[in-house]
Amino acid sequence: MKKIIIGAVIIIVVGAFVAFNLLKKEKGVEVTTEKVVRGTVQQKVTGSGQIKPEVEVKVSAQAAGKIVELNVKEGDQVKKGQLLVALDPQQYLASLERAESSLLAAKANEKKAKSELKRAKELYTKNLVSSADFESAEANFESAMSNRMQMEAAKKEAIDALDKTKLFATMNGIVTKLNKEKGEMAIGAMFQEDVIMIVSDLSVMEAVIEVDENDVINISHMDSADVEIDAFPDTMFTGVVTEIANSAITKGLGTQEQVTNFEVTIRIANPDVRFRPGMSTTVDVKTKRLDDVLKVPIQSVTVREQSKLKQIDPVEKNPNITDEKSDKKQEVVFIVKENRAIAKPVELSISDDT
Repeated sequence: MKKIIIGAVIIIVVGAFVAFNLLKKEKGVEVTTEKVVRGTVQQKVTGSGQIKPEVEVKVSAQAAGKIVELNVKEGDQVKKGQLLVALDPQQYLASLERAESSLLAAKANEKKAKSELKRAKELYTKNLVSSADFESAEANFESAMSNRMQMEAAKKEAIDALDKTKLFATMNGIVTKLNKEKGEMAIGAMFQEDVIMIVSDLSVMEAVIEVDENDVINISHMDSADVEIDAFPDTMFTGVVTEIANSAITKGLGTQEQVTNFEVTIRIANPDVRFRPGMSTTVDVKTKRLDDVLKVPIQSVTVREQSKLKQIDPVEKNPNITDEKSDKKQEVVFIVKENRAIAKPVELSISDDT
């Protein structure tokens, strides 16, 4: 039963319309009463979603080729630096050999051009060749040197491409998803990710839930939370809010069923080793808390026009009612006073689920 804080010690009446029956001298309607108590009210925001690793790495190829070596299967534990996948290196080895051959030729041309420049310089100092011949030799050397540098860069690119045929684990973790098998093609591309597998650190898990736009404003970073996972019905996990999305998730756009939610991420403090990414979860985020306050059942709170409140309670002065002719709405509870049900204006605060 939800509770709402009010500012007076009263006996409330669940079924507020009984006041009208008393006023009309009709037979009273049977109601339930409950004494207002003091206690703690803990406001919560509830959302559902899935659990996932806080850190997961998508292992994808940056080079195209057939998978010739696949050293893991889904569920395997891997260590940082471990070889996971090897692609067919033949075309990349051939490219490297061509680059090395071109570099050797470029170095030979540079050496020859350097020697010719040295000879031209000696002859030029003795006025045995023209300045044009000397400048030509100088230009040939600079061109040969530039070509050699280009071939060195081409060799580095070929080595880099060959290195990309082997994919290593960048962290310790578990293979949580495997998308390729040995013998399949990996399509390496700069702007098209071809994920071969996903390696996750399951030691740090988080719950990602969707929260209604009207409730997300009540959530703050580091709010504590109770995390219930469907696969573990007898265990309640705890966590804290680490992220609150700024961008909305809108479903049913343009229809009557349109819903706008925001993602909230909760780091789970005590994850179970049996957690699996994608498990369903329901999370209660604890937001505002008030201690030693007056509480009433949510069913006892109703709304009346201020003008009608004057008629219902002609004896007791209600300070919150400013205009007896006003149609302004006022939240009230009904109290029992001298065997009469009287509307009592209240100021509402937070509610909980107790």
